[in-house]
Amino acid sequence: MNRLRVLSACGLLAAAPVLAHAGASPCAIPESTVAVVQATLATVIHFPDGNGGIFKPNRMWSAIVDRHGTLCSVINSGNDAWPGSRAIAIAKASTANDFSNSGLALSTANLYAPTQPGGSLYGLNNSNPYNPLFDAQGLGVGLVPGGIITFGGGVALYVNGNVIGGLGVSGDSSCADHAIAFRMRKLAGLDGTPAGVAPDNTDNIVYAAANTAPAGFEQPHCFPQDLTPAQIEAIPQQ
Repeated sequence: MNRLRVLSACGLLAAAPVLAHAGASPCAIPESTVAVVQATLATVIHFPDGNGGIFKPNRMWSAIVDRHGTLCSVINSGNDAWPGSRAIAIAKASTANDFSNSGLALSTANLYAPTQPGGSLYGLNNSNPYNPLFDAQGLGVGLVPGGIITFGGGVALYVNGNVIGGLGVSGDSSCADHAIAFRMRKLAGLDGTPAGVAPDNTDNIVYAAANTAPAGFEQPHCFPQDLTPAQIEAIPQQ
């Protein structure tokens, strides 16, 4: 009996690496498009306003998934970004892709209030769990890691009014993360959202008023230096 258990355990360990890579499929977004989006990270983290974040330049992970949720690319800014933010960036990209379509774009910041206790989407965070098999750096590209994150930093990518995937960034405050993702998408020209829940009909962040619980599609402020939605939309001059 003990021998059988040992053999079973060894079999599981031997199978684990295979499972982590099994069924890998190519990203449905052209490599050139993925490269264009990821190249904007180096520009955006050096904006003079610091994107309203904690760090200047920002210290970020950036992930892209296609419409099927396949991880196309995950990179970091090369300046000691938090290791834990890698999985968060992937999950943000997945979330924005999962809950945006040709009729309405929802950023992960827009999902904060409705997923709180008592909100109409409470429990959404448990619907598509992230696969921890892909936590290790270098794993997950070509596969579907999943994950749901409902605070700022994830936006859907649009071409001709249709979602082609999602972009997620993590490594600073969630408010700064949103600003960085929103600006990266705009610089890459993939920001043609059809409609949104923000006052200007986009998927920009909507801040709750001070000392007020977020409602609707709002997210609370992070720090006094948070950029306003208008500042986020205005790409600063270098």
